[in-house]
Amino acid sequence: MPTTYVKKILDARIYDLVIETPIDKAPLLSQRMNNEILLKREDLQPVFSFKLRGAYNKLRQLSEEQRQTGVIAASAGNHAQGLALAAKKMGVKATIVMPRTTPQIKVDAVRARGAKVVLIGDNYDAASKHAQKLVIEKGLVYIHPFDDPDVIAGQGTIGMEILRQWPGELDAVFIAVGGGGLCAGVAAYIKYVRPGVKIIAVEADDSACLDAAMKAGRRVKLKEVGIFADGTAVAQIGKETFRLLKTLVDEVVTVTTDEICAAIKDVYNDTRAICEPSGAMGVAGLKKYVEKHGIEGKTLLSIQCGANIDFDRLRYISERTEIGEKREAVLAVTIDERPGSFKAFCTAMQKRNISEFNYRFSDAQKAHIFVGAQVTCDDDRHALVADLRSKGYPVEDMTENEVAKLHIRHMVGGRSPQVGEEQVFRFEFPERPGALLNFLTQLGGGFNISMFHYRNHGSAFGRVLVGIQASKKDLKQLAGFLDNLGYQYVNETDNPAYQFFLGS
Repeated sequence: MPTTYVKKILDARIYDLVIETPIDKAPLLSQRMNNEILLKREDLQPVFSFKLRGAYNKLRQLSEEQRQTGVIAASAGNHAQGLALAAKKMGVKATIVMPRTTPQIKVDAVRARGAKVVLIGDNYDAASKHAQKLVIEKGLVYIHPFDDPDVIAGQGTIGMEILRQWPGELDAVFIAVGGGGLCAGVAAYIKYVRPGVKIIAVEADDSACLDAAMKAGRRVKLKEVGIFADGTAVAQIGKETFRLLKTLVDEVVTVTTDEICAAIKDVYNDTRAICEPSGAMGVAGLKKYVEKHGIEGKTLLSIQCGANIDFDRLRYISERTEIGEKREAVLAVTIDERPGSFKAFCTAMQKRNISEFNYRFSDAQKAHIFVGAQVTCDDDRHALVADLRSKGYPVEDMTENEVAKLHIRHMVGGRSPQVGEEQVFRFEFPERPGALLNFLTQLGGGFNISMFHYRNHGSAFGRVLVGIQASKKDLKQLAGFLDNLGYQYVNETDNPAYQFFLGS
């Protein structure tokens, strides 16, 4: 099976546009991990991602008639830019259908490379559906972002380069997976030429479609897909890519948002390059794999597959980095409401660095404080919590509580006894001009809003925490109202972060 792909990879004629990217050593990360860590720098391509390889290889396989007709794709990011540049190089008309939620910087980048941009829908599925409609109406040739043999072969040239550039010992290669085109191409080549090299697929834990397929023994479609690592946010692994990956991949590792953020910082420290979340997923998976298996003295390579990140997202990433590196604990601590209690608590912290301290008076007897504290690892965090509890402090560990990290730590004020009964919900809505106003217009029509917190993280979706004046007996009616809004939401009324700091 890989033999066919090896020939297609060797036959790929893409280097008049694609560059052969270097393999860089990561000395700081290598020292920390006690392994030789290598980075394949696909972020250095002209479009700052590997996607140019597959798009250009596919276009070169088209007939002259197909090229004259023109090509089309649905994409919100790297595939769009890769196809636009490849089409410009070959003088082919390209249409890219993008969701209206696509950041303007990416829309401008595609237009700058000569492609026609059509903005429609709030997500990839809507854009893809419209692209298929245009294929039928105008006879355009659809260029799939990952589930196409020529695209897979184009991405596979990375595997060919890796083995040529690094002929020495190589124990494992870590590859980010969305639809699977990159991993399938690289794995097909490497496993044929050097079958002893392990292929480790890495997915975000909230969009792990390959992991789900591997466990089920068939392709499955995820009901919901996380949006932080947008470059790999795919609900179902490709048909052809899964046919390859189910026999070529040695293990699938899933990583959290915080672990991805920590990996972005790791890559920056060693290379001064800023990855997009999907671009750093390989490093995040590598770190987790090494910790899980206790690996030392091996040579491990991660494909640094993209750097198309909006600058505004760096605020959010920097907030989550220390938690992802397991160097920060987020705690809710109850202390006595009396003079000297803050000082006593700081003494109990034993000179640990405190990164955050939030408090507002709300009760004459007890005070709840939101504390960020420096730790060295998970064991150290657990030891800190146990130590504080042994000293009589009630402590709730909020380090893995999304509401605490996304919203509560940024909210000032406190409890409001006048609110009465309140139900709390966490929402996500497509981020575009006027989206917040539209959300408020729809939400405000049925119930009174008693609390509201929104932050723009520079991503495709806005995240909101909303308090609504309603009792538990109103929940059925309220749920019907919220369902009709059409936004994804989660009931967070019982979340301890809310109950500690804001609940009335």
